[in-house]
Amino acid sequence: MVKEYGIAGMSCGSCIAKVSDELKKIEAVKDVEVQLNYPQAKIQLNSALDLKETNSLLAEIGDYVISEEEIKKEVIPFPEIKPIAELPEKSISTYQPLILIVSFIAGVSALVQYPFTEISWMLWMRHFMAGFFLVFAFFKLLNIKGFSNSYQMYDIIAAKWKSWGLIYPFVELILGVFYLINIFPIETNIATAIILGVSSIGVIQSNLNKKKIKCACLGDVFNLPMSTVTIVEDLTMVGMAVLMLFVL
Repeated sequence: MVKEYGIAGMSCGSCIAKVSDELKKIEAVKDVEVQLNYPQAKIQLNSALDLKETNSLLAEIGDYVISEEEIKKEVIPFPEIKPIAELPEKSISTYQPLILIVSFIAGVSALVQYPFTEISWMLWMRHFMAGFFLVFAFFKLLNIKGFSNSYQMYDIIAAKWKSWGLIYPFVELILGVFYLINIFPIETNIATAIILGVSSIGVIQSNLNKKKIKCACLGDVFNLPMSTVTIVEDLTMVGMAVLMLFVL
């Protein structure tokens, strides 16, 4: 039998994927179709669905609540939520915002050493990493919940501990400030290497599995698909942090 349900708490494509994957784990569920438009779920069942148990499972991955009663109250339907735009094809033009932002950070990091009487690559790397973390944290903080939902789709820590997605932008902000004013250099570089090294594991896994998911590196502002660009971005920062550790 097929039944329709309302699911409160979904706001983007990442929510759809998470809720759908969780519902498919339930023994009573044979197949499921989840969408943002009302009704949010059409579930093909082998047996009756235990809503209390289902909501307990959904609570582990986010603030989602499934309800059969909302379907019956047609006079008070769920507000219509516009579906998220499909991810664009992977191309140079798609990643233009990311390329421009990184280029600006690299350029400003070089201009800091004007009039260039003596160029220090170590100083350039420190300023680049400061700018990288500060700018990328800014974009994530514009919509921290949207970032967190996207980040949980591929990060191995955020997938198990959803609060990490809410904390991560502030970690980037702190690292950016530490690089900028050059305090705790050893601890800062170690933290960068570990945090971005672990983050890159989920990115690599997603690319190997050819998952078509949104990259959360610039938060929820730009609709960028996950690709090898994100791997290069993370591993480059890890490499810089490790290099600076050896030179310090």
